Amino acid sequence: MTSVRKALVIGGGVAGPAAAMALQKAGIEAAVYEAYADPADDVGVFLTVATNGIDALRTIGADRDVVAAGFPTPKISLHNSGGKYLGGTNTGATLPDGTESQTIRRAVLYRILQDEAVRRGIRIEGGKRLVAAQRTSDGVHAVFEDGTEATGDILIGADGIDSTVRKIIDPASRPPHYTGLINLGGYTDGVPVDTESCSYSMMFGKRAFFGYAVLPSREVWWYASLPHPKEPQKGELDAVDGLGWQRKLISFFEHDSGPAVELIKKTRNPENLRATTTRSVPNLATWYNDRMVVIGDAAHAPTPTSGQGASLSIEDGVVLAKCLRDLPSPERAFAAFEKLRRPRVESIIKVAGSINNNKAPGPLGAAIRDAFTPIVMKLMANSKFMMSQYDYHIEWDEAVKAA
Repeated sequence: MTSVRKALVIGGGVAGPAAAMALQKAGIEAAVYEAYADPADDVGVFLTVATNGIDALRTIGADRDVVAAGFPTPKISLHNSGGKYLGGTNTGATLPDGTESQTIRRAVLYRILQDEAVRRGIRIEGGKRLVAAQRTSDGVHAVFEDGTEATGDILIGADGIDSTVRKIIDPASRPPHYTGLINLGGYTDGVPVDTESCSYSMMFGKRAFFGYAVLPSREVWWYASLPHPKEPQKGELDAVDGLGWQRKLISFFEHDSGPAVELIKKTRNPENLRATTTRSVPNLATWYNDRMVVIGDAAHAPTPTSGQGASLSIEDGVVLAKCLRDLPSPERAFAAFEKLRRPRVESIIKVAGSINNNKAPGPLGAAIRDAFTPIVMKLMANSKFMMSQYDYHIEWDEAVKAA
């Protein structure tokens, strides 16, 4: 029987609200503290919630609104800069009721999960940026930038790739790994593309990587990954305005086949284009101490190539809640959580990292990539590894054993 009665959850993105709802289901009170005071309407562009992520949400009864707000994207096709088809793959299994992987705006996903948590009586406080936390004789004490404080039995860091909790647990932890790429994305209407709706088309361009998904309405959501060998300094990317990024993107894809240039030219509100760095947390040494633990991107951030960032974060919240429910002390629960999660998440991060390296490899690397990608795609299409990503299921009623 657990000794944990109250959890402080730091971060109101994906992992935080999912963990709070799972903890409530496990009989543990949870309060969520989010650094930003305002709704995250301008955070990110869009992402995929794979079928394993939807299944994890279904375990806590929080999947319906997410599926309703997204659109199915079960397939990906890959092409080179000349338009040659290199192969295809699935973005997930199909759940028993026919549900497939969903693409959804990141901000909408945040809002749905937060609203559902609040509907269940879970307290979510905005404007609470964590600045310090320390263990006490019987729990943990948190201090926020606005001068307020909170106490609980445990503290869960669901505060993303730049996690404050991660640094508190292990001040010597390495910073996130920069991959050499920056990302942008946008939304376009009125450009005809020959891709079927509800699927992704991706292109290894001569100078950069481009991908897009087509909605049933034929609206197109697109993103681009541009090489940027040296990690940008703080404020460097923001110094380029949206129209400047639009011009830069067009120059990167002007010699490639396909609709990339036209989609970028006709992007809605191009002045709002923003670039972000692509980073990962591939193998964090320390996930927890006796009262604090990190989950989601704070513990193991994959690159967007994986298509699994949000789904792994949701899984974390549910698995951690089970561990805390079934094991007598926080430290034993955290140890079991790490044992259950580390092999899965790090194998996915590793594969995504190797794919990331092929997005801008240079002329010789591109030729080798184009020659071998069709072979690799065929081998991976129904491989045990690919299926294990999407077939992952959490049995809520199954007891967790100590690590």
